[in-house]
Amino acid sequence: MAWSWSWLTHSYQEQIVAPGKQAVLLLLVGLVLGFAFIRTSTRLIRAQVRWWPGNVSAGGVHLHHELFGVLIMLVAGTVNFAVRTDGPARDLLAFAFGVGAGLVLDEFALLLHLEDVYWTRQGRTSIDAVLVAVAGTGMLLVGAVPFGLSGISDAEASARWLAVAGVVVNLSLSVVTALKGKPWLALLSVAVSLAGLLGAIRLAAPDSPWARRFYRDRPDRRRRATVRATRWTRRKNRLVDLLGGPLLPTPPPDRHPDAPD
Repeated sequence: MAWSWSWLTHSYQEQIVAPGKQAVLLLLVGLVLGFAFIRTSTRLIRAQVRWWPGNVSAGGVHLHHELFGVLIMLVAGTVNFAVRTDGPARDLLAFAFGVGAGLVLDEFALLLHLEDVYWTRQGRTSIDAVLVAVAGTGMLLVGAVPFGLSGISDAEASARWLAVAGVVVNLSLSVVTALKGKPWLALLSVAVSLAGLLGAIRLAAPDSPWARRFYRDRPDRRRRATVRATRWTRRKNRLVDLLGGPLLPTPPPDRHPDAPD
């Protein structure tokens, strides 16, 4: 056990502290914890749990938690710019900024639609925004190099052209994956070429630009794409419901007064 702890602390010092990545790690931790806390809070409020505090209001106005997130980010960012910070102070500000970002991104859909869509299908955009932020920050933390750009400047002439060709191929795979309606794979392919290859060779989403252009006269391929997209959407919705809570029930459409019973 002592050996394992020693190895863990040594690895942390070598991989995180020495390269100066601790602030990024704490920002990521703050983002995840901030989102997890506030999403748990809103689910408890929705369930009307008696022992949990309700919504915050001032003068009869409901204060959304994105407001507190913006204030936290403003304070953390301003202090970081105004005062020369280093060491624990810088790490604390990074953590606070991450918490504020988590609160804001949890209500990203409200900012996008300018209405309270938190528990609706449109509100799922907030979950997507949080996942994108976590993925992007994680790439920064592990030092992922976009499209394999590392080593081009100091490579020999012959190897440099091979490196440039690799970047072009990786970029092309990312673009094709995005055109096929797979934004998550396209994002991952920026740092992981295999993800772009998988996205490029698999069927496109039925409503993607690629499908509209190349599946127009291929009904069999469009049908297979639709079946696969339906299966994937069902799995994604189950995962998002687990993370963000179930949606509000959709109200039935208004009936025409002359419609038969």
